[in-house]
Amino acid sequence: MPRDRLQELQLRKFRRIVQWAYERSRLHRNLYDQAGMSPEDIKTFADIARVPKVEKSMMRDIQGIDPYPYGDMLCVPLDEVSTYRQTSGTTGQPVYQADSWQDWEWWSEAWASLLYAQGYRKSDRVFLPFGYNVFVAFWAGHYGAEKLGCEVVPGGVLNTEARLLKMQELRVSAMMATPTYVLNMAETARTRLGLDPAKDLYIRRITCAGEPGANIPATKQRMEEAWGAKVYDHIGATEIGAWSFECQEQPNGLHVNEGLFLVQIEDLKSGELIEEPGIPGKMVVTALDRFAQPCIRFDSKDIIQWHEDRCSCGRTFRMIKGGIIGRADDITKVKGVLLAPTAIEDVVRSIPELGNEYQVLVTKRGDADHIAITVELRPEAGSSQKEVESRLTSRLRLKTNLGYELTFVPFGSLNRFEHKARRFVDKRRQV
Repeated sequence: MPRDRLQELQLRKFRRIVQWAYERSRLHRNLYDQAGMSPEDIKTFADIARVPKVEKSMMRDIQGIDPYPYGDMLCVPLDEVSTYRQTSGTTGQPVYQADSWQDWEWWSEAWASLLYAQGYRKSDRVFLPFGYNVFVAFWAGHYGAEKLGCEVVPGGVLNTEARLLKMQELRVSAMMATPTYVLNMAETARTRLGLDPAKDLYIRRITCAGEPGANIPATKQRMEEAWGAKVYDHIGATEIGAWSFECQEQPNGLHVNEGLFLVQIEDLKSGELIEEPGIPGKMVVTALDRFAQPCIRFDSKDIIQWHEDRCSCGRTFRMIKGGIIGRADDITKVKGVLLAPTAIEDVVRSIPELGNEYQVLVTKRGDADHIAITVELRPEAGSSQKEVESRLTSRLRLKTNLGYELTFVPFGSLNRFEHKARRFVDKRRQV
């Protein structure tokens, strides 16, 4: 769709969801009334920026009141809520998410769109190696794959070894997992089962979510080499939906699904909208077709930037460059230098002698910041620890402009994760 028509569609949908929420949600009505605005005031695309933002803390504050447990955001009767999910709680108290049957069909449509863009077809047999829990995780991926006509194999209660053997037995062609678990599964296949995923399994494509690794070049390369498969990124969130995806062209960026979502980028200091490519800012997002518990001008805290190019796939959706750069509450100053944890991951995973896992710890020593990294040296590493340490030190300095205390531990010493991993710990915030 041409850009001007796409924006007309987004404006029409935005006005509809704001009107819906204003009429049915006490939280949104109070928010808009306090700002002195009404849905009728939204006449042009520029007017959208006047609509007050919603933050996750506001959603937590209303939980536990009637209609229980969702509170003042709910826009449908309780008996129309068909699906419950909650956020993972990595940034605080989990947020409860109510969806109607229509909303869950919308979730499936968003996922079907992204999976099709990544090459999934009816001929695929897709394995889901995740625990079917209260977190949304790949629930919608399951239904999106079914909507495309794929054969879906759930692997929820199986352990990692059993999942791998079932994948081999059924010759599954695709799977979905966090980057952490994709690497963990490959390591388990080699060390515990004597399998080479690239040769002994049949995976051709992998869709990742939950962490930024699939758009970190070194991590993507590790996954693709380990599995002999194409790895595609996707970005979504429980309270937002599946809003962004990488297509088969892998254009060093992700498409925003602008038919279903409106994404804006705000300057971190001024709050002004950023339209120019290459300038990082904070994402504000609206799910244009989610009605039970609307997501309108949601301040995600994610740092993204517009891509300067259009994708050769032909989609007119705008792209973000390099995925999510970090979070506004994660990008922190260490020794006076702004640091994004994703930069450390890119360096560690670029050195083949190092294992997949690492830990970063930031503390105070007196008045000075101190940052330490713990890494694993692979037993088959041909280089000496001293040589690897020299390479790691120089690449970290070049990439982040910081010096680190490095500790090498035996391979397998650090925790392995199945879902989201917490590798960056800033203990200065806990003082």
